[in-house]
Amino acid sequence: MRIKYHRVERKEEPVFKANTQIRVPEVFLIDEENEAIGKISTIEAIRMAEEAGLDLVEVNPKAEPPVVKIVNLGQLKYEREKQAHRQKMQQKKTETKNIRLSFRISEHDLSMRVAQAEKFLLKDNKIKVELILRGRERQHPQKAVEIINSFVTKLKTLSELIIETEQPLTNQGGRFTIILINKKQ
Repeated sequence: MRIKYHRVERKEEPVFKANTQIRVPEVFLIDEENEAIGKISTIEAIRMAEEAGLDLVEVNPKAEPPVVKIVNLGQLKYEREKQAHRQKMQQKKTETKNIRLSFRISEHDLSMRVAQAEKFLLKDNKIKVELILRGRERQHPQKAVEIINSFVTKLKTLSELIIETEQPLTNQGGRFTIILINKKQ
C-alpha cells in the first residue's frame, strides 16, 4: 500500500526588501527617528541610509509610493520574530478529551468517569462523551440516550462547573456522541 505524504503549507514570513532590492523610482521615506520625510528618489534614500550606517527597508510595498524606513534590518527581523513568538505563546490551546461510556456501565464506573470529566473541564479542555452500541444493544437506543443524559446531569450538579453543550447528542450508526465545554463566568 502506498503511503501518501501531504505537504504542509507554511505561511511565508514577510520578506523585507532592503537597499538595492527596492526597484521603484520614488519612495515615501521615514527616517530613523520615525519622522516622515516625504517622497524622494530611491537612490537618494539609499544614500541617506548608508550615511546613517543603517539599512533602507521597505515596510509597506503596497502603498503608492512604497513606504520605506531607515532601520537596522537585523534588529527589525529580530523584533518581528520575537513578536510572532509572543503571540504564539499567548494563544490558548484547547484539547478535546474523550470519555467513553458503555451500555452496561456500573454506578461506580459512571461516577469515576464524572470525576475524570470534571478534571478535564477544570483544565479548560472540551470533553467528547461517547457510547457505542454493540450487537443486541442496538435495539435499545433510548437506553443509551438515558445513560448519556444521566452523565450530563451528574456533571451539571457539580458546583464549580458551568456545563454547556457545544455539540448536541448525535447518533451515527449506534455511536452516540456529545461534546461539552465548561463555560466560565
